Amino acid sequence: MDHSGISVLFEGTNFQRLLGGLWVTVRIAAVALIIGLILGIMLGVLRTFKNRPLRVILRLYLEFFRIVPTVVLLFLFYYILPRQMNFNLPGDQLATLVFALWVAAEMSDIVRGALISVPQHQKESGKAIGLNRYQLYRYVLIPQAISLEIPATINLATRVIKTTSLLMLISVMDVINIGQQIIEANNHSHPTGVFWVYGLIFLFYFLIDYPLSWWAKRLEKKRLERANG
Repeated sequence: MDHSGISVLFEGTNFQRLLGGLWVTVRIAAVALIIGLILGIMLGVLRTFKNRPLRVILRLYLEFFRIVPTVVLLFLFYYILPRQMNFNLPGDQLATLVFALWVAAEMSDIVRGALISVPQHQKESGKAIGLNRYQLYRYVLIPQAISLEIPATINLATRVIKTTSLLMLISVMDVINIGQQIIEANNHSHPTGVFWVYGLIFLFYFLIDYPLSWWAKRLEKKRLERANG
C-alpha cells in the first residue's frame, strides 16, 4: 500500500533516530572544532616565528590537509592506518581526529594571516615599551588579530559541518546514514519517502549553517566599516 511520503518521518522512532543522528553529526563537528581551533592557534603562532625549518614543516602539514581530499583522509585513518599500526578506534573517534587535524591546519593559516595583518606600528609600540615575545603576542598581536580571524573561523566551522556528510562512508551513524537506513527500510511502502527524508536532512544542515554564514558576513561587514570609517 502506498502511503504519503511525509508519514515516513513519523513512523515508529524514525524522527527520533534522525535527531539522534544529527546529534552525532553536531557532536563530532563541535569536538573537532574545539580541538582543532586550540591546536591551530598554537600552530599559527609558530608559523610567524623566524625559524625556517619549523615554518617549512608546518607549511607541509597545511598543504597535506589542503591537497588530500577529506574522503581520502577518512579512508586512510579508518581502513589503512589501523591495520598498519595495529590499533582500533571507533569510527566517530577517528572521524573527530581527522576533522580536528584538518581544522588545525586550516586554522593555523587563518591565525598566521591575521597576525601578520596587525599593523607594524602596533608591534613596534609593544617592543618600544619593553615587551618580550610572549608579552607581545599575548597583549598586542593576538587581541588585535582576533577580530580579523573570527569571520574566517566561522566560515571554517560551516565547512566542517557540511563535510560531516562524508561520515556515512566510514559507517558512522550520523544523520545521513540514519536517513539512508530509513529510506531503504521503507522504500516499498513509502516510495516518495526519499524526498522527505533528505529534505528534512537538508533543513537540518540549513538551520545550522545559514545562521553561522550570516553571522560571519555580518562580522566581516562591521570590520570593514570600522576599517574604512
